Amino acid sequence: MVVASAAKGEKKTPVTIDDRLQLFVDRYLIDALAGAELRLHSPQPREVAIPFDRPWEGPVSFYVTVRVDGDTYRAYYRGQPGVGHPEVTCYAESKDGIVWTKPALGLYEFQGSTENNILWMGEGTHNFTPFLDQNPAARPEERYKALAGGPLIALCSPDGIHWRKLRDEPVITQGAFDSQNLAFWDSARGRYAAYFRGFRDDVRAVLTATSTDFLNWTEPEWIDLGDSRPEHFYTNATTPYFRAPEILLCFPKRFVPERTWNPEHGHPGLSDGLFLTSRDGRRFDRTFLEAFIRPGPDPENWTERNIGIAYGVVPTGPGEISLYWVEHYRHPTCRLRRGVLRTDGFVSLHAGYAGGEALTRPLLFAGKELVLNFATSAAGSVRVELQDEKGKPLPGFSLAECPAIYGDELERVVRWRDGADVSSLAGRRVRLRFRLQDADLYSFRFRG
Repeated sequence: MVVASAAKGEKKTPVTIDDRLQLFVDRYLIDALAGAELRLHSPQPREVAIPFDRPWEGPVSFYVTVRVDGDTYRAYYRGQPGVGHPEVTCYAESKDGIVWTKPALGLYEFQGSTENNILWMGEGTHNFTPFLDQNPAARPEERYKALAGGPLIALCSPDGIHWRKLRDEPVITQGAFDSQNLAFWDSARGRYAAYFRGFRDDVRAVLTATSTDFLNWTEPEWIDLGDSRPEHFYTNATTPYFRAPEILLCFPKRFVPERTWNPEHGHPGLSDGLFLTSRDGRRFDRTFLEAFIRPGPDPENWTERNIGIAYGVVPTGPGEISLYWVEHYRHPTCRLRRGVLRTDGFVSLHAGYAGGEALTRPLLFAGKELVLNFATSAAGSVRVELQDEKGKPLPGFSLAECPAIYGDELERVVRWRDGADVSSLAGRRVRLRFRLQDADLYSFRFRG
């Protein structure tokens, strides 16, 4: 199969990618596909990371945030033994994102003792959601920031442990805040961005606002989901991808209120996790309508409000990234599960044994070599061709001059017969033609 969209010679606006990492999470870079597809990959479940088993935690613990700061992984979550009991904000930490401890912080008293991991007992414990502020202008005493409560209040901390309000008055007042409402420094666009719940035509939806100082926010707007059918997004877990921060990853917990799997549970509704992306912070791509994380065979996950994906995607090993989600909500075994993907492995450009091709839009790159994150079978392969913007193969970089690439690598340099140096093409409008057979291509970048 051959992609032929550019053969007519039509000119299209080039995409400037320079030396930035490019992922196939949507069709933004793709001009044409033939025999290939974008394939969503679900995280592979691993161990129970954090059981919510302390007396102040319990079966309705929820709204988890996971972040890494230097060599310390930090988890924040709501602890609540049951409906009607006090809510507290709890803390756990790890050196690898796999084995977690709950340090005795000595900050707040619970049943006569401060030997607990309670981090916050002030306003906003229901949905306290912090982040490590990457704004280069952030003050040292405000390295961490958080949104909490409803209306939303702003908090800050120098170390992620000791918190105070930035001001008494709420900073965002328009919305319906019974959710995990979050914010982060959007380095690609030079502003703070917040994503929080609203109801649109009686459906749980997501609002967004931006700020330059974390205190004064723009008028909230609905995120744009195109023409996709409205679904309840109970949470959103929107975060920049740490390897490509211009891409926002969004992991809504889809809530299906009309379904009940276990009538004896007493609470209606089922949930799973979704995968969306955005390249501008407001328009979110729904290429994948299917579940990113299913409830699976565990019957305790087939009750309401499970599979709540935590806010945060973190590296946990060579070639591995981790996500976390809440299981067994409203059950005595309520806990946080870890799941893993290969680095950049959310979506791949995939072709089966019959083979397939993809052609990109015209690109403007910087660098001297092309690097792929890919995997093939023993009989599979990837080949790459560089074309001019009209679709004509460039001498020295045609498909016929690219030896078959096979294996499973995160950073494989593409070589043609005369070598790997593509610096002569930097700054020119070029297209990439990928030919795959029984292969997955997760990302690429020009470097050097």
